[in-house]
Amino acid sequence: MRLEARTQVGAGLLIAAGLGSFAAVLLVAALLVAAAGAPVAQTFQLLLQGAFGTVFAWSETLTRSIPLMLTGLAATVAFKARLFNIGAEGQLYGGALAAVAVGGLHSGVGLATPGPLLFAAMMLAAALAGALLLLGPAWLKLRFGVDEVVSTLLLNFIVLLGVGAMLDGPMKDPMAMGWPQSVALQDGLELSKLVARTRLHTGLVWSVAAALLLWIVLRFTTLGFDIRALGANAKAAAFAGVSVTRTMLLVALLSGGLAGLAGAIEVAGRTGYVTLDMSPGYGYSGIVIAMLAGLNPLAVVGASVLVAGVLVGADSMSRQIGVPSYLADVVVASALLVVLVAAMLTRYRLRFDLRAGASA
Repeated sequence: MRLEARTQVGAGLLIAAGLGSFAAVLLVAALLVAAAGAPVAQTFQLLLQGAFGTVFAWSETLTRSIPLMLTGLAATVAFKARLFNIGAEGQLYGGALAAVAVGGLHSGVGLATPGPLLFAAMMLAAALAGALLLLGPAWLKLRFGVDEVVSTLLLNFIVLLGVGAMLDGPMKDPMAMGWPQSVALQDGLELSKLVARTRLHTGLVWSVAAALLLWIVLRFTTLGFDIRALGANAKAAAFAGVSVTRTMLLVALLSGGLAGLAGAIEVAGRTGYVTLDMSPGYGYSGIVIAMLAGLNPLAVVGASVLVAGVLVGADSMSRQIGVPSYLADVVVASALLVVLVAAMLTRYRLRFDLRAGASA
């Protein structure tokens, strides 16, 4: 058995691959639910109802999708250039901490900077913090050939330890009764709500706008062409005149900046301060979302809402029927594996060599 590249990929094959992937994910989820001893149909119904059944459910799903969208975009632009950024989790926390450092009251005295200007400075600081955290690994890859998968992954732990030290030290809220959390943002720096009496905030608008802008950059600009060329073949891109070093560093700044912005928006829109459990793995989930979206920034929006819906719906389902909420993580991971296999089968076909088997 061997893989053989397809000469052309028709629309029918792509549709069949999509439908087959969906059916395979449903089958895996159904088997897991049945193994847990729960009724499959009722479990799926409760999951959908918990994620999309009411206005409140929709608001929770969309709120959860906001950081997923931004970390998904961060992974998308990096992977497009074959810069495998696994450090979005640390970049998110770095951006959140920078946002509080600029927009918080850790000095004990309110800053006199006007609100809009301080808000812009807060967001810029967050994006810069995330960008710098990826700029180092990108430079190490270009200069010394250091594997960015390892360096960005390990940097996550370094950043989290640094955030923990700051939350227990100079940025600790004295009113938190010993709980390790940062001081809160100044009044007026929070993002406004989109729906009254819910947690859904205008960070959703920011995230969708970022997806649209990134799609425009990748599709219609010279930088976007350079990124796509670099991802397709770095040697050929360099031969065609693309500056590999410049493009890679710009991609690092853009990807890390998006992840850092996710941290700032999470603080300004939902939490108001930084804690070590602020993110349940948004940075790692962004990788899954980027792959599910096929590295398409516009598809990241839909993939983020879908994954957020599974996570939110699973929490609601778990409370009502007793199925572990970890089922959602297994379903999301299974979806990624199925989509990757389907993508491979659309590019290659399986060939069975019966003569080789007979001769053996």
